[in-house]
Amino acid sequence: MGTKLIIDTDPGVDDALAIALAALSPDVDLLGVTSVFGNVPLDRTTSNARRLLELFGRADVPVAAGAARPLVYSKPRDAKEVHGGDGLSGHSYTLPEATRPLEERDAVRLMLDLLEAADEPVTIAPIGPLTNIAALLAAHPGAAAKIARLVIMGGGVTFGNSTTAAEFNIWSDPESARRVLVEEDVPVVLVPLDLTHRCAVDADWLAKLAASGPIGATLEGLTSTYRQHYTRVFGEDRMVMHDAVAVAEAISPGILHTETYRVDVDCGLGPARGQTLVDRRRLGEDDPQFSPGRPIEVAMDTDLDGLRGFVLDRLTGAAR
Repeated sequence: MGTKLIIDTDPGVDDALAIALAALSPDVDLLGVTSVFGNVPLDRTTSNARRLLELFGRADVPVAAGAARPLVYSKPRDAKEVHGGDGLSGHSYTLPEATRPLEERDAVRLMLDLLEAADEPVTIAPIGPLTNIAALLAAHPGAAAKIARLVIMGGGVTFGNSTTAAEFNIWSDPESARRVLVEEDVPVVLVPLDLTHRCAVDADWLAKLAASGPIGATLEGLTSTYRQHYTRVFGEDRMVMHDAVAVAEAISPGILHTETYRVDVDCGLGPARGQTLVDRRRLGEDDPQFSPGRPIEVAMDTDLDGLRGFVLDRLTGAAR
């Protein structure tokens, strides 16, 4: 089958599109989905993930609940003002009830079991706070050898959204983010706000999704609060699908164009907490202004129309 994939997620409207992209793609072997706190509390993100998979006819995919809070400090707020109180613009009731029971295993154990059982390295797409991934790599360092790469939606090269400096997923648990991005040795592609904002979709794209059938109509119906938020951000009717951009790269390596930069994460308690420090100066280690951090792949560009078409084709069934 195609790409072996695990999604770690906090659904979330853009997470819903990302899960749909993987679940509906014929060339993806979706091994499991793990939930984490984030856009809304853990009980809600877990329920949303399970019910989304039911909508997509994917009751074969196990779901396990993970971290309900950050590793060190409590998180000041969630993102209900962006995603709605239930994480899905108040429309989670339109999703079918999940028929597959929630895994008794927690998220870390499910990921570990899936990695150990796989006959080839597995891609993990963390599209929420990185707490579960940090816990996996800390408790089971040998698991890293079975991870092909982490394709992470998070961070910003030049701006944030939760604060001036910090993007929501990284800001939600900077200590876990630093563990994963800086202190581990697993291959990483970081998909930042700078690119995901450029991949925003418009009313015509959403209308095509809604017209494609029951799944597309239900997905489009989950976007109302989220769409209103981004209409205010952009000053026009456009909506960002952050997490789906990362999952597109997880499915189709190279659909995003990356540059290798040294990245660090600010874990201080000041106004820059959660900022991804992306050093684009390309200094040598012997330079006195050399910055710490780890060199990772940062997604900086893509064929914007091609990316939007790739996602829409997968969601509407045109790729099947």
